[in-house]
Formats: sequence, C-alpha cells, structure tokens
Amino acid sequence: MNAAHRVLARLAGLRLGAALALLGAAVAAAPSLAADHGPAPGLTRIGIVGAGRMGGTLAELWSKAGYQVMISSRHPDDLRSLAQSLGSNVSVGTPEEAARFGDVVVISVPYGAEPAVGKELSAELKDKVVIDLGNPYPERDGPMANDARREGTGVASARFFPGARLVRAFNAITYVDLRKDAHRAGAPVAIPIACDDPRATRTVSRLVLAAGFEPVVVGGLSKARLFDVDTPVYVKPMSASQLRAALGLSGP
Repeated sequence: MNAAHRVLARLAGLRLGAALALLGAAVAAAPSLAADHGPAPGLTRIGIVGAGRMGGTLAELWSKAGYQVMISSRHPDDLRSLAQSLGSNVSVGTPEEAARFGDVVVISVPYGAEPAVGKELSAELKDKVVIDLGNPYPERDGPMANDARREGTGVASARFFPGARLVRAFNAITYVDLRKDAHRAGAPVAIPIACDDPRATRTVSRLVLAAGFEPVVVGGLSKARLFDVDTPVYVKPMSASQLRAALGLSGP
C-alpha cells in the first residue's frame, strides 16, 4: 500500500478540515492521486451545462481522473469532435440531458443566462449537487450582474437554482490557470469553495482534488463574496496556506 492509499484509508476517522488538509498534502506528494483512485463509489457521472473553455477544461481533467462526463449545448452534434479530443469518458448531449445524466451538474454559462437555465432545468437539478462557476459582469450580463455583485454571488445564485444543493467553486480561476496548474509540482493551487450543504461540500472537495487542486472551504454560500470578482484573491493562483491567509481563515 503506497502513501496515497494509506492517506485515504485514514480519512474516515478524521474530521472534515483535517481530512481535506491531509488529502491536499497527499496530492502535493503524489500528483497522480486522483487518477490512481478515481471517482468515489456511487458518484461517477458529471454533467456540464455549457461547453466553453472552463467547462471543456474541467471535462478533460475529470475524464482523466476516471469520471464519466457529459458536455452539452443546444446543438450537441457540434460538440462531438471536441468531446473526442477531451477523452474517451466524455460524451455530448443537450443541457437537459446533461442535467439528468450528472450526479453532479456544473453550470458553465454566462452569468446572465443562469436564471433562465435554473428555470428550464429546475426538475432535473432538484436535490442534485450543482457547481456554479459563473461570474457576473455588468457589461455582458446587464443590471442583474450589479445586483449579484452587491449581495454576493452565493446568495444571488441560490435564487436561480432553488431545490439544488448549490456550491460556488471554480469561479476564481481562469481556464488558462486551470489547465496549466492542474497537478502542478509542489503545493497545489487552492480552489475556494462556499456551500451550505456539508455533504455537497465534501463531494465538490473530492472533485477539486481529482482535478489536481486543493479545496479550501471558505464557509456557507454567503461567504462566496470573499472570492467574487474584484476581490484580492480572484483569479490569483495561490496555495491553500496563501489563500487562507489572504482570506483570514484559520487552518494549516
């Protein structure tokens, strides 16, 4: 049994904060951790609503880690060559099909489209873990973006996806850094997470690890504003210790 296996075997007896810190250390020591262990039992499928640069990059990272991933658009046939380039575990479908397919569903569309997406997919997203990685930009998304920035995206986005187990994550990193820094040598780049649901938080933390990063749980959805657009940590790659220090969080 190698060091990474021994780390995972000890997780059950650790509280969440210590477990995540230990897993982060294991990833730093063994970048192939996610590929070695693959998805958690019973959690193997990820649906991505949208097929842009962020969604495509995440699809590739999770496919390589052993997850089944569906990317989507209104014209899924246009995505077949992209899906083939991302890995054998990547398929294509409509947004409705991706939302039904995924145990976890990623919303990777312009922020201004999220209210409509949430309404259209409300039945498919009910009770599912939903990762919202969109960011509000008034010049693109209109006045609703100003409202979301004022109250914080965690609070605003929760209204778009009622009934879902919403998680804010992967919004504070560019697709360039997402691709470049996955499984980097040394301390992994940290991904801040905000969520009100402990089980959804653990699920997304595992996906962060599988993608080659280290999760840092910032708090509930109201704390998502700490890593929103124009905050000091937004799109600035940091290690977990650097991120915690910048946000004033306690922890290792």
